[in-house]
Amino acid sequence: MVRIKDPVGQELFSFFSHDLRLEDCIAGMSRLPDTCVDVTVTSPPYNLGIKYGKYSDSEAREAYLEWSRTWTAEVHRILKTSGSLFLNVGSAPSRPMLPHELVILLRPTFVLQNVIHWIKAITMEDRDGEVRSYGHFKPISSTRFLNDAHEYVFHFTKSGRVELDRLAIGVPYQDKSNIARWSHTRGSDLRCRGNTWFIPYETIQSRAKERPHPATFPVRLAEWCIKLHGLSRVQTVLDPFLGIGNSAVAAQRCGVKHFIGFEIDENYLREASRRIG
Repeated sequence: MVRIKDPVGQELFSFFSHDLRLEDCIAGMSRLPDTCVDVTVTSPPYNLGIKYGKYSDSEAREAYLEWSRTWTAEVHRILKTSGSLFLNVGSAPSRPMLPHELVILLRPTFVLQNVIHWIKAITMEDRDGEVRSYGHFKPISSTRFLNDAHEYVFHFTKSGRVELDRLAIGVPYQDKSNIARWSHTRGSDLRCRGNTWFIPYETIQSRAKERPHPATFPVRLAEWCIKLHGLSRVQTVLDPFLGIGNSAVAAQRCGVKHFIGFEIDENYLREASRRIG
């Protein structure tokens, strides 16, 4: 069941399978009860001048940081003590400090428990000496900066001691002898993926039809975050910046019982509703 709600005439909050709201997330979250969310996975605007439909992405630095302080304070209030905030943040090559400024901003209330690197594109030399490239990135014309082929996913918790299900997104051992060599494997051919996640964008033919949003993360990225937290402990997932609903699709794929999403652009919200309807 998908419900799209307008805040006008809104009464007491109640959960639905997927509760998508056409509403500013700060106002919307303010009506949610304390400690009601297990996992928040989101990617806010980066203040880099991206052309969204209903949001100005070119605020003054101090105004942007103050706004970030306000919405993250609401996330902190509604997140359970055992909950996780997975915050995806990118930067421009000419403005590399933004993600780190947000980390510092959150330090008084959150603990940075893990730093995950979302690798969009990578070039490596294989064992035969052949150089191979994988993934997609946005090239830049510059003699000063490198093409930016990664973003951060900061994993925040309230205590820094939240246990994770690392093997839920585990990978097989390349050297199978490790299975018997190390007692921690318990005979299983699965190890921790680590904090570098190579998730390329899917190739598309038409952005307007297949990805009608200027800044999305892959569904798989949100899916791995939810699974990493531990599906047995996830009843409710929140995304304050829903966009076209990739986090909602991820929650649906993971079998999460409740999902809450806020979005101020009715066109993005309509697309999110279509994708999970």
